[in-house]
Amino acid sequence: MPSSPLTVTSALPGPDKAFLFPNITSAHSVPDTPRAAAPPASRPQSVPELDVSPQLPSLRERSTQPPTSAITSSEAAPVEAPEFHPEIVSSIGLSKRPFDPHIIKRDFPILQQPVNGRPLVWLDNAATTQKPNAVIDRLSAFYRQENSNIHRAAHTLAARATDAYESAREKVRRFLNARAAREVIFVRGTTEGINLVAKSWGHRNVQKDDEIVITWLEHHANIVPWQQLAAEKGARLRVAPVDNSGQVILEEYEKLLGPRTRIVSVSQVSNALGTITPVKEMIEMAHRHGARVLVDGAQSVADMATDVQALDCDFFVFSGHKIFAPIGVGVVFGKSDLLEEMPPWQGGGNMIIDVTFEKTIYNVPPARFEAGTGTIGDAVGLGAALDYLDEIGMENISRHEHELVQYGTAQLLTVPGLRLIGTAKEKAGGIFFGSGHSSA
Repeated sequence: MPSSPLTVTSALPGPDKAFLFPNITSAHSVPDTPRAAAPPASRPQSVPELDVSPQLPSLRERSTQPPTSAITSSEAAPVEAPEFHPEIVSSIGLSKRPFDPHIIKRDFPILQQPVNGRPLVWLDNAATTQKPNAVIDRLSAFYRQENSNIHRAAHTLAARATDAYESAREKVRRFLNARAAREVIFVRGTTEGINLVAKSWGHRNVQKDDEIVITWLEHHANIVPWQQLAAEKGARLRVAPVDNSGQVILEEYEKLLGPRTRIVSVSQVSNALGTITPVKEMIEMAHRHGARVLVDGAQSVADMATDVQALDCDFFVFSGHKIFAPIGVGVVFGKSDLLEEMPPWQGGGNMIIDVTFEKTIYNVPPARFEAGTGTIGDAVGLGAALDYLDEIGMENISRHEHELVQYGTAQLLTVPGLRLIGTAKEKAGGIFFGSGHSSA
């Protein structure tokens, strides 16, 4: 093995190289479920401690075990490390264990099976990631030992489930570096998160002849809700162009901003081209014109550390299934002052404090925006997935992915007649293949 755990040491296309691809990361410890800081008054005063951790070797124990198949090509030369976007490097911390993708692969049970007679290689992480054992085990433990509805009962399982759910919210807060857990709303995913902001904040704040700004890089989930809002309100949707390399043309973007701009909604990483957009600069420009900014982090959360305070974005949305959490859970971050002023967009369940036939008193954020019974177990699974990312270290993930993108791009350039679309200098860890028509 190479002396550095971050060095890819083979230019070979063989099976040992096959699983070293963007976005496959994990660890193998199961998170605890600490008690919520402020439990409901109706909750029992004492709840028995619950051990839901499977009997598995710890990450540090496993990291010392030799891999079953190491890349040992004597002719291979280390791949030159790529340049990193400043937002990747400046906001990441030190990892808690050596990075060894051979060991990490063992944590993903789905990757241990053959498909069509060959070892499964998963290259569709931009669409959804596979789940490591610890997330699967944590989800199973929740349904075996904690399953209950939350915030509305005084029995033991309700207390356990509520604690696990709110513990996951706190983990998301740390992951995003939000100021408070009340700024974190659980939804089904990025699409629902954007719709929540458009239907709630947008419905109240966007009026006739106002303007909404997006870019040519957006996924349709970040186009359609704003088209609908513009049509409903008589507002105008404006689209910032990109250059031939797939980068937003900042000069043209700034020209679209003005006194009628109410909100800018932009992807931090393009799902089609992998372009890392200059969201910090775009946020600063929008704020100078009094506009709010939503950042779509669906493709960025798996590639770089996220700091919503450093970005100063007003909203940030992402899907859990992009970072090894169960499908069906996502997050909306919103600044507290904005959430306090936003009306609920769905009714029923936890979003009320009191209801009569004459009047309803709405709850405070984030409960105001979590109507009905949410995906409680999936939120707990998201918390487990964030523990994995923390254990591995975002700097390891970013470096490994970028090395692979650099290697893959260099090899693709040797293919006669192949055209590369999207050659921005700052790109995330993904290579996307198409057949001449648009695909996501």
